[in-house]
Amino acid sequence: MAFGGGTWTAQNKVLPGSYINFVAASRAGAGTGERGIVTVPMSIGWGPAGKVIEITQAEASKTVFEKLGYPLGAEALKWLRELLLHAETVLLYRVDSGDKADNTYAEALYAGARGNDIGIAIIADADREGYFDVVTYVENTEVDRQSVNAVSALTANEWVTFKTFTLEAVTKTPLTGGTNTAADLTAYQAYLDAMESYSFNIMAAPVTDSSLKALFTNYVKRMRDEEGIKFQVVLYNYAAADYEGVISVCNADTDGNGTLIYWVAGAEAGCELSSSCMNMLYDGEYDINANMTQAQLESASQSGQIVFHRVGSEIRVLYDVNTLKTYTQGKDDQFSENQTIRVIDQIANDIAAIFNTKYIGKIPNDESGRASLWNDIVEHHYALETAGAISDFDEAAVEVEAGEKKGAVVVTDVITIIGAMTQLYMTVTVG
Repeated sequence: MAFGGGTWTAQNKVLPGSYINFVAASRAGAGTGERGIVTVPMSIGWGPAGKVIEITQAEASKTVFEKLGYPLGAEALKWLRELLLHAETVLLYRVDSGDKADNTYAEALYAGARGNDIGIAIIADADREGYFDVVTYVENTEVDRQSVNAVSALTANEWVTFKTFTLEAVTKTPLTGGTNTAADLTAYQAYLDAMESYSFNIMAAPVTDSSLKALFTNYVKRMRDEEGIKFQVVLYNYAAADYEGVISVCNADTDGNGTLIYWVAGAEAGCELSSSCMNMLYDGEYDINANMTQAQLESASQSGQIVFHRVGSEIRVLYDVNTLKTYTQGKDDQFSENQTIRVIDQIANDIAAIFNTKYIGKIPNDESGRASLWNDIVEHHYALETAGAISDFDEAAVEVEAGEKKGAVVVTDVITIIGAMTQLYMTVTVG
């Protein structure tokens, strides 16, 4: 971490940074940062291990074949298409490993079973004596062709590195021996450690083991509450988290798998601050098990889960909620709504970015410096109000004062989040 962050109870922090609390109000230069970024750890059977691979919605069809080993339309990448329906960027981290496929002529660039779909052919050049075309195939698609008269002239491509062999004509010969090794706890922990250096809105966690679900839950709690990094994690069927940073998807697909976390993660990341995913139409490719009674729908929603339900021939999201169910004076029921979390996370991340880049070590903690910070916060909040995320903003409620320590400033702020319409109660009088 470059700077400290998280929540605070006393002005006793050691690291420079932004420490921001959000509490429920008692009931009686600054633009907003980018949204639409999802991260996911995946077992894909191809690609570099231990590295973050960035895939954008705009470029996916052109780049994923080389990056992930499959064309975007392949069945193996259905999960990615679900994410990119509404997310702008996916930060993928490969968590599986395995053995590399090879043959006499080449070795797969990466470990994994996908390497077994690679083949090498050597074709004599009819026009140049002593020259051969060394062709690399993935399934039946030619991905590389090099015309050489010596093996030493070959260079590695996006799929293989070449061995030393006799340059003579051979038909397409497959690589073999590529295997996949399932991800373990160590691999997932390495992923979580790596993601501390990245900014994103939503983490999708395609895990089924309860200990791994607990690992992701504890991670998001630590990052939100201690490190000041605000995001939410989407898990399948884990309402037990009881935390605003965890979104649990109730429904499985018709095969009983929790694949709907991908669509939900993309939808949550791409959702505008002024909007909700409630009643959003499912436009993905999975067949959803959405046969629930009204009582079951109410029970699942009240337990803190996102539920898909059938509306005629369509499948829609019932409520856009997270798993928070235990309310306190400082964290009431509005914190169980993901729209609320989107807005406060955006504020926390934006103000922290402003303070960390513009003020730390640069602006003196005097009346003029604090006035500048006040102006940036107010400008940011007016932008949120214009975007329809908050309402009735009163700049007079923002106070920026000197803290107890020489370099500390204390900000008091009040916001009112605009919620999407959820229920209609109507009385019609007929004369």
